[in-house]
Amino acid sequence: MSARGDPQALAEACAAAMWAEDRASAGLGMRIARVAPGEAELTMEVEPRMVNGHGVCHGGFIFALADSAFAFACNSFNRRAVAQSNTITYLRPAKLGQLLTARATRAAEAGRSGVYDVMVFDGEGAAIAAFRGLSRVIEGHLVPPPEETRR
Repeated sequence: MSARGDPQALAEACAAAMWAEDRASAGLGMRIARVAPGEAELTMEVEPRMVNGHGVCHGGFIFALADSAFAFACNSFNRRAVAQSNTITYLRPAKLGQLLTARATRAAEAGRSGVYDVMVFDGEGAAIAAFRGLSRVIEGHLVPPPEETRR
């Protein structure tokens, strides 16, 4: 079935289109584990270059993982969306070698604005961070919308 009538196929097509241009997420070793309409799950292993002077993962890398999951979730409807505002609360440190998983879900949407919650977990399922992202839809699409494919 095409992405045209299937929300899951559309979310996957949008993720593939975004991933093809996303040098930042790929460069940090992130992987897309799952996408669905309004949802995304990304993983990233804490590498030696990500460890700070305290011997734990630098918060900026955890933020980047959460932000990327947020981006894939809020762009899963084929309406280009960008971040308006993001906040993160670190709950516990992530350690070298741990596989982190960020799970993003849409909490609310009104017009061009969306609210997404992202939880970051370590390999044992312990919560590492809680992130909230506010999105704003801008012009454009990730894949041609149905009316453009009929021309």
